Order: sequence, then structure tokens, then C-alpha cells
Amino acid sequence: MARLLRLGTRGSPLALAQARLAADALCAAHGWPEEAIELVPITTSGDRIKDRPLAELGGKMLWTKELDRCLLDGRTDLSVHSMKDVESVRPDALAIAAVPARADPRDRLVARPGPGSGPRPGGADAIGDLAQRARVGTSSPRRRAQLLARRPDLEIVTMRGNVQTRLARLERGEADATLLAAAGLDRLGLGGVGKVVENMLPAPAQGAIGVEVRAGDDRVRALVEAIDDEPAHRCIAAERAFLAALGGDCRSAVAAHAIDGRLRAEILSPDGREVQAGEDEDPAELARRLLAQASPALRAMFAR
Repeated sequence: MARLLRLGTRGSPLALAQARLAADALCAAHGWPEEAIELVPITTSGDRIKDRPLAELGGKMLWTKELDRCLLDGRTDLSVHSMKDVESVRPDALAIAAVPARADPRDRLVARPGPGSGPRPGGADAIGDLAQRARVGTSSPRRRAQLLARRPDLEIVTMRGNVQTRLARLERGEADATLLAAAGLDRLGLGGVGKVVENMLPAPAQGAIGVEVRAGDDRVRALVEAIDDEPAHRCIAAERAFLAALGGDCRSAVAAHAIDGRLRAEILSPDGREVQAGEDEDPAELARRLLAQASPALRAMFAR
């Protein structure tokens, strides 16, 4: 059978695994052989620049702009994204046609064996188990703020890179622990790695992948919609609507999780000293309320 679709994806192991999941789902839905969909790995700016936080470099578009260009130019027919890495406002010429069933949205704490990762007195969960003043590697403003809100004694060190890179840096002793998305670990066959962090809201859309097409390509859009999970799509749309209503950027610490028509969310100061949290069925109303409750300093993090 001739190739039917060219699927654009980042070239990291996790991105390729997620693209393969989407391709396999499409083949199963339409009765196609595996070769009907060609994976087209594309190196993004975010993949090339690994030594600085995204906030210093232009934000989430570093993960999407090259994929978008290939899709709009017709070099690919669809793209697969980790939805937490997709800007909340997308070009009108593109459309998220499907969000397959969502994986575990939570974070896992992966600790390096050694003196910095042993339990402290009174530790009651994954974060509580870290030793006093342990070094935790992350470049996520959300994770940084949530960690410091729970454990202000922790030292946060910048750690970027794909899952394998961060695990290797942890092994080399650059930090005592790091936080990784459970969904990513599971998709890479690393389901036994790390300990789930309970009672900590994830990034908006964490654990979900999205399949994007050209908005006017009705043929491809109809094919892709066959793998859409409507409940997951609604939840992701709510979380992204909340993010858009806040008006923040990649420097803003935001967490959100929608389930059964309710959205729980929080916004945090960078040092974790202020946390405004709530829940509502209306993402825009929840964003308005949390900003109204916030201090001027925290509100300024979202006045973009």
C-alpha cells in the first residue's frame, strides 16, 4: 500500500514514541498497514538549545514552530504534539483534530540514590521524603514553585533536556532528584521509574497528545477525528482555555487539571510563597477569580 500520510514529529525518543502511538491508532481505526503513515522527524529550536530555560528563549513556540512550518508548507500532513508544550493560542490555519485518550497526568519524583535523597523525619510523600536542602533539577516554573511551596528548604537547580538526558544528569550527580511526567516515563517503557507525587496539580494538558492538521484540509481532518477521545479533548480544551484566560507566559507558574466537568487550578509566585487555588466549571471565570485574589506581584506575572 502506498504511503497515505506524512506525520511530523520532534525527533526525541518520547516524541517518536508518541507519534508511533498516534500512527498506530490511525492505522487501527482505518484498517491500514503500518507503512501507510510515514513519520517525519523534525528538529525544533527547543531541541537544539538545551542550556537555558525556555522562558529566556521564546517559550513554547520553540517546540512547535518548525512543525507548524512543515505542516503549512505541505511537507507533512499532520503533526503530533505533547499538548502541554503547545501554546494556548494557535494559528488559525491549524486545528487540533484529535486528542487520543489521556495518559497519567501526574508527575513522578525520580531520586538519585545517595545522601541527598534519603527520607527526612516526618516525610509523608515523595516530596516529603527528600532530605533537607536536597537539590531538585527542573526548568519548569510550575514545578519549581510547587516544590518550594511544599518544601522551601529545597535547592532548585536548572535541568533541561529529554527524559534520557535528565536521567543521565541525575545519575552524574547534578541533582539529588528531578520531576518527570508519569505519562512520558510510561510511554518510554519506564513505568517503574520514580514515585508518583500525590496532591500536586499537573501542568495544563500534561499527559495528553494532540494531532494537528491544516484547518482547511477536510480529508485529513476527517481521518484524524476517528481517533479523538471526546472526554479527553474537552478536558484539555478547558485547561488550555484557563491558561489563555490568565494571559501568562512560560515564566508563569500555572497548574490545572479538569475532570468530570470541573477544573481545579492554581497560580503560584515563583518562590512558592503565594498560591491561589480554586475550582470551577468555567475556565475563564476561574482565571478571573484567581487573578482577583492574587497579590499585585503575582497578578503582574500574568499581565502580558
